[in-house]
Amino acid sequence: MKAFVVDKYSKKDTLRLAEMPEPELGDSDILVEVHAAAVNLLDSKVKTGEFKLILPYRRPFILGHDVAGTVVRVGSKVRKFRPGDDVYARPRDGRIGTFAEFIAMDEADVALKPKNLSMEEAASIPLVGLTAWQALIERANLKKGQKVFIQAGSGGVGTFAIQLAKHLGVTVATTASAASADLVKGLGADVVVDYRKDDFEKVLSGYDVVLNSQDAKTLEKSLNVLKPGGKLISPDPDFAREKELNPVLRLILRLLSRGIRTKAKRRGVGFSFLFMWAQGDQLGKITSLIESGAIRPVVDRIFPFEATNEALAYVETGRAKGKVVIKVK
Repeated sequence: MKAFVVDKYSKKDTLRLAEMPEPELGDSDILVEVHAAAVNLLDSKVKTGEFKLILPYRRPFILGHDVAGTVVRVGSKVRKFRPGDDVYARPRDGRIGTFAEFIAMDEADVALKPKNLSMEEAASIPLVGLTAWQALIERANLKKGQKVFIQAGSGGVGTFAIQLAKHLGVTVATTASAASADLVKGLGADVVVDYRKDDFEKVLSGYDVVLNSQDAKTLEKSLNVLKPGGKLISPDPDFAREKELNPVLRLILRLLSRGIRTKAKRRGVGFSFLFMWAQGDQLGKITSLIESGAIRPVVDRIFPFEATNEALAYVETGRAKGKVVIKVK
């Protein structure tokens, strides 16, 4: 099969289009013919080796963390899916590789594709959808009538999280450029702060939850937006669950976050990292929301499979509104 692979960790080198063996199928796996794959900033970070200590892939490896396609074969213990099913997923860390014609995934990571979405639209959802779901529902336990500040509203996580929060009956504030204001308002944002003109910590106050996806300076400023007892969550879609990291790496992460944890405690608010994980059952719940019309995908551009490197370069510019997708089939 054709696939785009990482030969060595590098900021300058591009992915190589290679002939790779078709994935082997485990007893609990499904083999999916890839129709579309989304591109995330995570792909760039893995390619450059930024996370090689935490995600030690054996090179050459196939890149890609979001997929939509059709099941062609299933393992002997698979019960949820059968050949011919249209599915989508964010395969678990250690088993990525969606920039390819086929991928094998554990059935636990997979859900049926929303019937009202194209393959390209469906591929845009899993990573950002699961990140937003795990942050707002699992971690923040958002309730109707509360207030949430979602940073970078026009980004991949932001466009999904705004819609999920509005579905929950929550007042939503976000940051965006003037050019993206209409987009985020259309998704449900009640308050839009132009980050180029205004300082959000001077405009917003009394929020129950802040979803931070920016740098350390912005993270610290976010504490001032929260009311006492509020929650600051920094979703990091780049890693698996914290409990799956080895003890040394866990200690390093705790030391790196010690400053912000101390300041949060002083202000009487909670702080936590969110380590997003693959979860087919949660993705199935997201499917229901999409099919009901509560959430729609936001796709900026679709590139042909041969232009995967161009798609990755476009994501790296930071200008994409919503998601960037590769059409494989």
